[in-house]
This record gives sequence, structure tokens and C-alpha cells, in this order.
Amino acid sequence: MKNLAADITAEPLPEMVRRPTAPDEPATLIDVFVRAAHVHHRPDALNYKSGGRWVSMSSDEILERVKDIAAGLHAIGIRHGDRVALLSDSRVEWTLADAGCLFASAVDVPIYPTLTPPQVQYILKDSGASALFLANREKFLELKQILAECPQVKHVIFFDAEGIAPADGLTLAHLEERGREVEQNDPNLIDRLAAETTPDDLATIIYTSGTTGEPKGVMLTHGNLVSNLIDSTGHLTIGEEDTVLSVLPLSHVYERQAMYMYLHHGIAVYFAESLQTIGPNLREVRPTILVGVPRLFEKIYARIHERAAAAGKVTETLLLWSIDVAREYADYVAHHRPLPAPLKFKHALASKLVFSKWHEAFGGRIRLLLSGGAALSEDLARIYIGAGIPIIQGYGLTETSPVVTASGLDDYRVGTVGRPIPHVEVRIAEDGEIEVRGPNVMRGYYNKPEETRAAFTEDGWFKTGDIGTLDADGYLRITDRKKELFKTSGGKYIAPQPIEQAIKGSRFVNQVVLIGSERKFPAALIVPVWEQLESYCKLKGIEVKSRNELCQHPRIIDLLQRQIDALTPNLPRYEKIKKVALIENEFTIEGGELTPTLKVKRRVVDDKYRGVIEKLYEE
Repeated sequence: MKNLAADITAEPLPEMVRRPTAPDEPATLIDVFVRAAHVHHRPDALNYKSGGRWVSMSSDEILERVKDIAAGLHAIGIRHGDRVALLSDSRVEWTLADAGCLFASAVDVPIYPTLTPPQVQYILKDSGASALFLANREKFLELKQILAECPQVKHVIFFDAEGIAPADGLTLAHLEERGREVEQNDPNLIDRLAAETTPDDLATIIYTSGTTGEPKGVMLTHGNLVSNLIDSTGHLTIGEEDTVLSVLPLSHVYERQAMYMYLHHGIAVYFAESLQTIGPNLREVRPTILVGVPRLFEKIYARIHERAAAAGKVTETLLLWSIDVAREYADYVAHHRPLPAPLKFKHALASKLVFSKWHEAFGGRIRLLLSGGAALSEDLARIYIGAGIPIIQGYGLTETSPVVTASGLDDYRVGTVGRPIPHVEVRIAEDGEIEVRGPNVMRGYYNKPEETRAAFTEDGWFKTGDIGTLDADGYLRITDRKKELFKTSGGKYIAPQPIEQAIKGSRFVNQVVLIGSERKFPAALIVPVWEQLESYCKLKGIEVKSRNELCQHPRIIDLLQRQIDALTPNLPRYEKIKKVALIENEFTIEGGELTPTLKVKRRVVDDKYRGVIEKLYEE
């Protein structure tokens, strides 16, 4: 049998680092799904909202439907190594379709539903996808024109059957029906396909969201993903007693790997209805674990601030006092120092009056927040930990399946992303770049031999593009993205992320982007927390007619400048923020300023707000 990876680049691929597999461990992602059904027997493995109520799907039903989907794909001509694209919001059918592709020995290609039609067209053409799973007819109509220009996509399969005509394509139900017919005639088909799939076979091609340049298709094998699944979660005390609310897009490797983790460890999974319903869903599901990105945890914290400000001065003052107590408490806990009696009393009081309400907002049972995808603010981590809501973070990239380092509840160091997981090595290059080697590292970029070669050192280590340091105990600290460093006109290099994280410590700051490449000094574009700013104006008697006017008000600009100065007192002179501009509208995926994983597209921000930026540097 031919491995697809062998045919797709003109250059030799990096030598794979292999991980030894124990007899009771899965070797492929197919094994993960089979084992989940045979070991855990959960009646509520996957849960979703339908008609206003939660509907459960058992692990046995999942396995049965996955096999039907795989057989259905085989019936329509999908063979070993064929690419099948998957474009939908996160839902139970996404996971079923993903597993169906794997069982059919196909390579699935997830596509973010937020991408524009031209971006979708690029991925479909570059990957050579011969079939496409779609959420519904609405999305089909949005993509109809570009699909006409992708003749290699021979089949479209819809999750929702409403309004689908035979000329549009197949429904998922119809595909499963075809699969059952095939299985009746050939009962051993899926078992044969599964047996032929090896850890070295490609499982997926995931296109990077691309904060710069053209998206690249990251090739990950079954072995890449399974080794990372086992090695990145073995230190966590999780299992069948746990419940999780799934809120991130499954198109991203972080949540997809998390889904494999949930199934592998027998955790009950509930799909959030949308980002807008996370609050009510948390209270309904009452999860014990929540996996998210820093932006999610920032928004939850900002919402707490907003409610306190709206409730009046007394409530807001109590919240600010409690946050200070949380920070102090977290510092003692982090350094394993005994708590002074006065701090114990203050923390108990803050827990009763304030932090208990935070726990209720998470559903009342949360015991672990897992943060990844970007750097988490040190201050935010201290506040959550001090509030009795443990939050730990790891580090990784799509190219590393994704986890490179991970923290644990017992060995967490605020400001770091933990230590390398088993079988993964990390080193720091002379220029500070983090380099990685291990069984989790990708096979390369699809159809891009030159980019693949450039991504690895001569001795086979993957170059992450991130800058960081390793301390004496092996804890990794991320300081910035190599490509995001910018140089002032005075020749000084500035790493924006640590400064941005510090500025986010202000209760008035929602989002911030540092600018200043080839300029005399750095400046900041800030999207304010409007509720906090409007409350401040009311308190100080500042009268304005609109938010746009508020953005220009000298006293408000001065307030933000003073906040920044107070939060960044130790910056060298060349890194000091000299000017501030307020942006009225939040940076969003839809607006083009954020990637689907909520990272800032700095080039887009620079272009979109060029007039604002030029005005800052006029004087």
C-alpha cells in the first residue's frame, strides 16, 4: 500500500521520530474510537442540543455510525489516501464525519466555516479534495460558485437534510444508508480498511490560518496525533467522572485533539450551542473541565468586571479588592509558601462574597481550565488560580499535533507553559527560536517541498517561529513570535506580545495591538472595555455624545496612557509606549483582524487602520 506522504513532495521529508507503543495503547486514531466504545461504554459520550433539550449519543452508537459513514464513503469511491474536506461549525456530525474518513482510510481536510469562498476554494484545490462534508444548504449556496470551479470535488455530503435536492448532493443519512447496504454485502470491509491503516499513514491535512502569507497544509499522521494524545494527557487526572463543554472549533487541531482526549479517557462531551450561549450552557452542563483559548478566558473575566461596574461603586470596589487578594494568594501557592493568617482570612472572605459567584458562573463544578492556542496573561492566570479556579496552559502548534509542553496542577509555574511532554525534546537556538523534535512533529507541508525544508534545521529539528527560554528546571517561557518582532527606526527590536499582555492588565483594555515598525517609537491601538470607560465618564462627569467622540477625548486618551505607564514601569526607554489611539469596534474574525483561532493579523490591522496610525506619528 502506498503512503500518500511519499508522493507529495519533490524533496525528502524529515525523518520521523517514532514513539514506542504499549500493548494496551491505541496505535491509530481508528483504535482510539474502537477502544472508547469497548472500554468505556458511555451512554452519554457525545451530547448536543436539539429542540431545546440535550440529546445523548452512546459510545457504541458512535462506533456504529462511524463505520456506516466509512462504508458510505467507500461506496461513493473514496479510497486510501483520498482527501475529503470537512467544512462545518463544531457539532456531533463533525466528529462522526472525521472518524468516518479515518475508518475509510481517507485523509480529511478540515476547513474553518469562517473562511471566505476564495479561501475555501484555495484549500479545496490545493488539497485535491474529492468530497466535501457541509453543514447545510445555506453554506452550499454561499460556496456554489467556487464549487463549480473545483471539478475534482465529485461529492457534497450535507449534515442537515433540510432543503437538499438530489442534484445538490447526498445527505449524511443517505450516505450512512448506502454504507449499511455495503456492509451487508461485505461485513468485513471496514475491519479490513482499519487493519490496513498504519501509524505512518496520513490522517489529516490541516491548513494553517495564516497570520502572514498563504495557508500551508500541515500533514499529520495517525502516529503524530495518537502519540501526542497519550503523551500530552497522561499527567492529567481525568476520566469517566468528568464532563466537558466543547466550545472551540473542531477545525483547529487544538480542539480536535481535545476531542480525541475526551473519547480516549471516557469523558462526557457536550457541544456548546454557540459562542453566544456559552454562559447558559455552562450553567446547564455544569462541566468539570473547560478547554479554551486565552481570549475566551479574557472575555469571561471582562464580563465579570462589566457586571460589577454596572452594579455600582460598592460592588466594583469589592471586586477589585478580591482580585488583589487572589493575586497575593496565587503568589503564595505558586511558591509553595505557607499562607499568613491575615491572608487566609481575606481569601476566605473574598471566596464567600465574590469567588463563589465565579464558580457558579462556570456551573459550580469546574475543577480545571486548560488554556492553549496563544499566550495566557500571567496576571490573568494568577487571578483565576487565586479565585480557586485552577487554570493551566500548554504550548504547541498545528505542526506539532499540537502539544509540545504542558503544565500540571501540581507543577504549574505562572508565566511558563510547562515542561516538554514525554518523548518530545525542546531546545533554544542561538537567536532564541524554540526548536522541537519528537513523534508529534508533522511530515511536512502538503505540496510545498521548499517550505517543508525551510521549516527544519539541518539536523532535523522543527523550527517553531516562536522565541522563548528554558529555565534550569526545564520550564518553557514564550516571549514572542519571531515574525512579530519589529524594529524601530532607531534600530531597536521590540517584542510586542509581553507588552500587550501587560497592558491587558488594565480594566479599561479589551484588546491591544502594538505598532511602531520603522517608526521613532512604539504606540498602541486599543479597543476599550466600553462599559468600564462609560462608567468612568459618568463618575468623572465627562459628557460625550458617542463612542467615536469618546475615542478622541483628551481626558480618555490621557487615562489610557496613564494606565499603560503604570502597568509597564520597567520597560527600557525605547520600548515605552509614547502614544495611544482608541479603536471603536472590536477586532473580529468577520472583520478580518483575527484568525479563526483568535490571533491578531497584524498586517491586516496595519492596513485597516493606516489612517489612524499615520495620525499618531504626524507630530
